[in-house]
Amino acid sequence: MKGKYLVSLFLAAALAAGTLTGCGGNSSAGDPAAEGPAQGTDTVVVAMDPNSEPASGFDPAFGWGAGEHVHEPLIQSTLTVTNTDLTIGYDLATGYTVSEDGLTWTVTIRDDVSFTDGEPLTAEDVAFTYNTVKSSSSVNDFTMLDYAEAADETTVVFHMTRPFSIWPYTMAIVGIVPEHAYDPATYGSNPIGSGRYTLVQWDRGQQVILEANPDYYGEAPKMRRVVILFMEEDAAFLAAQAGQVDVAYTSATYSDQTIGGYTLAAYDSVDNRGFNLPAISSGTDEEGRLVGNDFTADVLVRRAINLGVDRQEMIDHVLNGHGSPAYSVCDNLPWYNPASEVSYDPEGAAALLDEAGWLLSDDGYRYRDGVRAELDLLYSTGDSVRQALCADFASQMEELGIACTLEGVGWDTAYDRALSQPLIWGWGAHTPMELYNLYHTIGDTGSAQYSPYANDAVDRYMDQALASTDLEASYELWQLAQWDGTTGVTQEGDIPWVWLVNVDHLYWVRDGLQIAEQKIHPHGHGWSIVNNVDRWSWA
Repeated sequence: MKGKYLVSLFLAAALAAGTLTGCGGNSSAGDPAAEGPAQGTDTVVVAMDPNSEPASGFDPAFGWGAGEHVHEPLIQSTLTVTNTDLTIGYDLATGYTVSEDGLTWTVTIRDDVSFTDGEPLTAEDVAFTYNTVKSSSSVNDFTMLDYAEAADETTVVFHMTRPFSIWPYTMAIVGIVPEHAYDPATYGSNPIGSGRYTLVQWDRGQQVILEANPDYYGEAPKMRRVVILFMEEDAAFLAAQAGQVDVAYTSATYSDQTIGGYTLAAYDSVDNRGFNLPAISSGTDEEGRLVGNDFTADVLVRRAINLGVDRQEMIDHVLNGHGSPAYSVCDNLPWYNPASEVSYDPEGAAALLDEAGWLLSDDGYRYRDGVRAELDLLYSTGDSVRQALCADFASQMEELGIACTLEGVGWDTAYDRALSQPLIWGWGAHTPMELYNLYHTIGDTGSAQYSPYANDAVDRYMDQALASTDLEASYELWQLAQWDGTTGVTQEGDIPWVWLVNVDHLYWVRDGLQIAEQKIHPHGHGWSIVNNVDRWSWA
């Protein structure tokens, strides 16, 4: 069996390539897609971006289910889950409590769960997993965890180094591994778990085949077999044209195409794009790096930039309509503050620049004290969407009288250069820590991590949010960090970042396939689409 499916796919894709050349990609006549599911009604074949393949395999200790592409690990169980509204639900856990000082979390777990090798899953396995992840993970931050211990077979106790109210969101992405069968050298390729699916085949760089776990403790998956193909975007498009996949990721580039027997599905995301605006004057740090920007150091300039962005125009022209305006790093999540929203107001933006002393000259640009208003904008090389958004943003800023230059940079230098220049970033996660990571000062540096910025009040609200012993009550504190009526990171506050768009996640979906309701997708074209593949069905 190994390799047969892939050969069939590649031959079909080659045939589709010829069809595409002859028919412009828009004809459904004789389209194999009309023949129905690729492999049967209890199977689904999904084409994903090659970057979705976990480089270190399916080991939670090395980032499976976490990091930039947060998703449910599928092969392993987790203590908690995030619901479709991003509130917390239970998987292995049956309940949890937190001590008054926030330093001890006690979690009770089910007693009816076994790994796929037949051994029972106990609190010892949970404690082992978390202690292993803490010592091994280079993807997620586990500095808030001191250690985990099993109080008995169904009770695990987490001892924290500091209060961390959003611990349930961390528990939702850490898959539990078996202490008796864990070898860090081999587990990623041959994982043993207790989740909805088991890994039966992994051809690196090509495909993963998952099959339903017959001993799963929850509701049996409707999809008994899930085939994940790792394909470049053009190949995924051709595979859909050839009817060889049931779901294929795509982007706005292909959104004006049609494929017979498929529908273009768009899923909401918090996968945002935005610029950092260095909020201090130019200088150098102790490492000799350029830090700060004399133009964006003025809060009136930053507010003008935020008002001067026509986000809908970007969605229409760059994303072919497949996106939503972004006003924060956490739009529409439970901890989002609607005070972040602004309306496009070029006249208001011009008035703010006038107030800041940047006056329009006959050449169409603004000057103050003989210095021209300028932005040197950076985007990551090879990312055509970010480059296009950067160019659109530059065009809009030029209309305000701000001269712009654009430069593609690699990530090896981008982080340092963003300390003094606006860089277009992608963020968006299923945890309020995204706010903390962008806006909270780091250690004793007196500045946030990715762009120079500091606000003591913002820091205090986020510290209080983490120290809360009530997760849902902490949402209000995260909202106050964004804007409390006097200060914050929104338009009337410091606005150290300007957010542009949330990028819809797009997929070609075969007609007749019912994809279960999706959570709002986080940053990255990862495994979010298959979080609930077990509940998909064929009509």
